[in-house]
Amino acid sequence: MTDLTNLTVAQIRDGHRAGNFSAVEVAEAFNANVAGAKALNAFIVETPDHALAAAKAADADRAAGTLKPLSGVPIGMKDLFATNGVQTTAASHMLEGFVPRYESTVSQKLWDAGAGMLGKLNLDQFAMGSSNETSYFGNVISPWKRNDGGNAALAPGGSSGGSSSAIAARLCPAATGTDTGGSIRQPAAFTGISGIKPTYGRCSRWGIVAFASSLDQAGPMARDVRDCAIMLENMAGFDPKDATSLNLPVPDWEAALSSDLKGKTVGIPKEYRLEGIDPDIDAMWDAGIAMLKDAGAEVAQISLPHTKYALPAYYIIAPAEASSNLARYDGVRYGLRDLPQGAGLQDMYAATRADGFGPEVKRRIMIGTYVLSAGFYDAYYTQAQKVRTLIARDFEAAFASCDVILAPTAPSAAFGLGEKTADPLAMYLNDVFAVPASLAGLPAMSVPAALNREGLPLGLQIIGKAFDEQGVLNAGLAIEERAGFTARAEKWW
Repeated sequence: MTDLTNLTVAQIRDGHRAGNFSAVEVAEAFNANVAGAKALNAFIVETPDHALAAAKAADADRAAGTLKPLSGVPIGMKDLFATNGVQTTAASHMLEGFVPRYESTVSQKLWDAGAGMLGKLNLDQFAMGSSNETSYFGNVISPWKRNDGGNAALAPGGSSGGSSSAIAARLCPAATGTDTGGSIRQPAAFTGISGIKPTYGRCSRWGIVAFASSLDQAGPMARDVRDCAIMLENMAGFDPKDATSLNLPVPDWEAALSSDLKGKTVGIPKEYRLEGIDPDIDAMWDAGIAMLKDAGAEVAQISLPHTKYALPAYYIIAPAEASSNLARYDGVRYGLRDLPQGAGLQDMYAATRADGFGPEVKRRIMIGTYVLSAGFYDAYYTQAQKVRTLIARDFEAAFASCDVILAPTAPSAAFGLGEKTADPLAMYLNDVFAVPASLAGLPAMSVPAALNREGLPLGLQIIGKAFDEQGVLNAGLAIEERAGFTARAEKWW
């Protein structure tokens, strides 16, 4: 029998339905991989019993002829999603030991669809980071290594680095992620997997620990485009508990997958051709353009003139919203409480927040508090929101002449752990290609397209019109089929 952990979500689902193997066999195989890969630090909490219970239910459903869409498929859950009875930490000391008595809407949808949970995946603390080095529980390590013979540990991307590392290492076939400014797409690119951020509002934010509420969006990460479509169908949908949830039907994205792009136009934004960019990135981008032409698409040069302001605007808006959202962690109601001997209320607030938040979270809270303060609100936050509107209008104008936009996902391949932690600005630049789509609330996907000269994965990003996840998935499929990306990390852990 083929190693079950090498199968995709679609292959597990279909193989289980056909009786080729039991769901329990699948769960046990992935549980064994998770137990044997602690060196990657991809999981904060392992839940083998949850995976096995769902597997036994799936096998019973198959015998009864009542299979669900994800019966037999175990997945990883980013530890930003509240899970009933299972610790949910957002990778922060502030929430260490917090066990919710409720389930996030997205995770509940996945369990209702028959999926099982292998564990809670590590991430950057409160989803703030691009390398998974800010987690209170230690950084995640990518399963990939450079081909130079060195042993440098590489970043799996962030904030969904636990998800990307686990999928690339075959610890789970798919996982949930969240994307605020690239936190699904960039880690997917770094580890040679696929991931899609849907249109803002497609997936409920209820039960997800908040970072920046106008930007946060859940989405799936998996080995290929089809699996992302399957996962997204079972994560999306209207939720009355989320005021920003889209009251739209969920399309059958998997059934409508097609790599035939005849009649479609792909836009190439000139502003994304950055001076001094890695030549491997440019070469991959040019190869991607050729792939989409081969799929039948026309190519048009487009302009997104306010792109250069996207990153500065994002790093005003996101910290401002984080400052507001994280004010709730004060030691009074839940989570960590530091109460020094003889301390008053203000002392408790200060001690709790000083101990509970890591350096990057504190940095963003301070930036956010500053830009929201009297005298600076209009100069910074209001101006950033105006820029955000201009960026959204740029995309609207561009989509008048194209159907999807093609660009690199990240400006480089995975970098070594510790290489950029001393320079926050260098770290923030990792999101330069991902942030504009987030500010505009548009669907965007990363698919693996090539290896660089060091043997590391590179990803191409497809950005689509609002609500056109199908167009994004189809273009991603066209690239996937033509790139023929089958490389995987050699096991060293």
